[in-house]
Amino acid sequence: MPFQWPAGYTSAIQPPAEPPERSLWFIFRSAKLLVTTSPATSLPHCNDPKTLGIMPERIQYLGVLGEQHCFAAELAAEAAAPQGWTWQGLRALFGALDDAQFALAGRALQIVDWDRTHQYCGACGTATLARASERSRECPGCGLVVYPRLAPAVMGLVRREREILLARSPRFPEGMYSALAGFVEPGETLEQCLEREAYEEVGIRVCRARYFASQPWPFPHSLMIAFFADYESGEIRVDGVEIEDARWFDIENFENLPLLPARISIARRLIDAAIGEMLAS
Repeated sequence: MPFQWPAGYTSAIQPPAEPPERSLWFIFRSAKLLVTTSPATSLPHCNDPKTLGIMPERIQYLGVLGEQHCFAAELAAEAAAPQGWTWQGLRALFGALDDAQFALAGRALQIVDWDRTHQYCGACGTATLARASERSRECPGCGLVVYPRLAPAVMGLVRREREILLARSPRFPEGMYSALAGFVEPGETLEQCLEREAYEEVGIRVCRARYFASQPWPFPHSLMIAFFADYESGEIRVDGVEIEDARWFDIENFENLPLLPARISIARRLIDAAIGEMLAS
């Protein structure tokens, strides 16, 4: 599954005392990753990005993948790619990088984004310092400690007999439908979030939420937590803001299913699992 903790990966904060001769580098300009595509898509393997003629603004040590030390680096927003290299978004690299590198790229992007946006204390404005004991930044002025942030979001696929509920956001590609989703609010349980989102977005009540799986989603720092849920009551009434259309789809009629999310997403796994389970029952 995309973005799982990679097999053979050991997370670490402090780099080795002696710089490795060659390391694996995840070098970002905003949310774009530096790769070469000839002869195949690959990441920089070098001692230091300076050997490519580039100067990182900040560097984060990520740990060890297999036997390779791994680093994340961020360049200025206007930085040009070295000759023979290009900037690409992570979504476009799904299937091009191997699974472990792709998963670690998602982790690297979240850490780089957090580090960039927490250079100063949100309470008093003092420049923060990286802590050596854990992945965090501390304010020397007021003592505030900040950690890499995650925004938990619940996704729910609602089932009614032989039908599933799919909805369309105006932000989706043309013709695409997916499961309902929304961010968890302060004080909510995951199940309460699912119940609220279903009622607010499409006007129905759901029950019997059942956990399916979770997926880190580094666009930029979400954690998607997916559930199955059963229909309880109500008629579809879209909110017209988050959702522009929602419908019940009969799983027996595959030809009538709409365009579904890409397989990179947990939404597609959730939908496919539900259809497979319902057809088998």
